[in-house]
Amino acid sequence: MSSHPVFRAAGSAFAAAVIAAALTACASVEPGPSVEAVDPTTSVAQADQRLSAVAAERAAIEARYAEREAVCYEKFFVNNCLDEARERRRVALVAQRNIEIEAERFKRRTKVEERDREIAAAEAEYRAEEARLATEPQPAPREVTPLPPAKPSPAASRMARRNAKAKEEAARAPEEAAKAAANAREFEERKRRSEQKQKEVAERVAEREAKAAARKAEEEKRAKAAAGK
Repeated sequence: MSSHPVFRAAGSAFAAAVIAAALTACASVEPGPSVEAVDPTTSVAQADQRLSAVAAERAAIEARYAEREAVCYEKFFVNNCLDEARERRRVALVAQRNIEIEAERFKRRTKVEERDREIAAAEAEYRAEEARLATEPQPAPREVTPLPPAKPSPAASRMARRNAKAKEEAARAPEEAAKAAANAREFEERKRRSEQKQKEVAERVAEREAKAAARKAEEEKRAKAAAGK
């Protein structure tokens, strides 16, 4: 039995509405950015500036993601829109993390190089002092008198201070690791809340689609009953 012209028209209208909604959902979200290579850092000041900019940009990324998420909930294809919004956010955060890693690596390398230069200079100064003392003529033997304790050389004092500073930095390492772990836990919690919200949205969409299907079936039933009369 062929379909009634009214049903065929209704089905065509519904299909057209679905296609139009899909095109609107796809066109309303811009394509995600691509992750570009990070230019090398050339100074400590530039590294500090980049790290400060990364913190600000991360906040902006989260704000933009929240706005896109709100827009997605108004669309017909909610999940597709949310997936694209999350991908844009992920790519943007990866780009900022790459900048952060490069800047921090430059600062660590610069710090190590500076410390090595200072140690080498102190060692050279110490050796020069030892060589100068070795070339001086020895005084004539005389009655030995008690001497005060020898003062540490300036080079040895500087090396002791540097070693103390290195131990202090090593002692702070567990605290920094704990802070990084806390940040990771906070990120996972945000991710869990976002996934829960997505699940709730999917359930609402499924409920809405089920109601629409039931309403359509009821309308078809009434139309058939009316046609039978």
